[in-house]
Amino acid sequence: MGSHRRPKPPSRSRLAVLAATAGTVSLLPTQSQAAPKPSVDEVRQQVEELYEEAETPTEEYNATLAKKTKLQKAANRTQERVADQQAEINEIRDKMGPVAAAQYRSGGLDSSVQLFLSADPDNYLDKAQTLDRMSSRQVALLHSLESKQRELTQTRAEALEKLTAAEKARKRLSGKKQEIQGKLGKAQKLLNSLTADQRARLKADEAKADKAAGTSDSSASYKGSASGRARSTIEFAYAQLGKPYEWGSTGPNSFDCSGLTGAAWRAAGVSLPRTVNEQYSAGRKVAKSDLQPGDIIYWYNDTQHNGLYIGDGKAIHAPRTGKNVEVTPLDSMPFFAASRP
Repeated sequence: MGSHRRPKPPSRSRLAVLAATAGTVSLLPTQSQAAPKPSVDEVRQQVEELYEEAETPTEEYNATLAKKTKLQKAANRTQERVADQQAEINEIRDKMGPVAAAQYRSGGLDSSVQLFLSADPDNYLDKAQTLDRMSSRQVALLHSLESKQRELTQTRAEALEKLTAAEKARKRLSGKKQEIQGKLGKAQKLLNSLTADQRARLKADEAKADKAAGTSDSSASYKGSASGRARSTIEFAYAQLGKPYEWGSTGPNSFDCSGLTGAAWRAAGVSLPRTVNEQYSAGRKVAKSDLQPGDIIYWYNDTQHNGLYIGDGKAIHAPRTGKNVEVTPLDSMPFFAASRP
């Protein structure tokens, strides 16, 4: 005869384990829920977009760096003036020493000298009735001191203003640097998500595209018809072929786009502003149909990317992070404008 005993109910701890297990299982992503990994072509496109997005803050960084450098130099010069003016004031005080000593030996310090040695003479000079008790030398020294102190106060205010502006520029630099590094970091993260085989394929595809578009061969030399400063400019740029792009760099071992164009023209004796936009604003605009070797090419817009026209429908430029200075077809990117330094 079978037993009619009821089965023992599961304990609370067992129920808890079962419930937790069931919850865990329900939260596990199924194969259909997992996000598909981007393809090599998708990664390439996203990386290119991130590099392109990094160009604008790079140029803003360059402009801010140039401004900060200028402000810091001006602040340093102003601080030197402060030191010089303080030395002049100290010299006047030294000259007052013998005057005070002589008056002390003759029967005590003149009240004007006592006031000068113990406090700011400005208030004293406002009391005209005391001037008749001062020698002409004392009057001259105190007036000189009053003038120098006014100058010193003004110069110190100027120095503080310039130092404050330089510090604000430094903080903006830090913000732009973080923005640039953030975009480059995202690009690198995407590249790291590829398998070794995918990365090899991507590298091979880029090398093939580079070969079809132009050259980064460091042994190449310019054989065009440019002359004078334009030729010197292009020859300098050719000497940089194969050197890496680096944002914020003006050489000699690496360049960003406007860093290369500026350095090339500087080698020919022509000084250009630092950024793409400033170089665009400074040069005389020329039509695409009137391009001559040495002209600066602007792609996309007047703030993003530039290079040097070398003739035969080609240009030399510093492309982007991860690539080197290279020659490329003029129409490899959307042409925006050209200028002639």
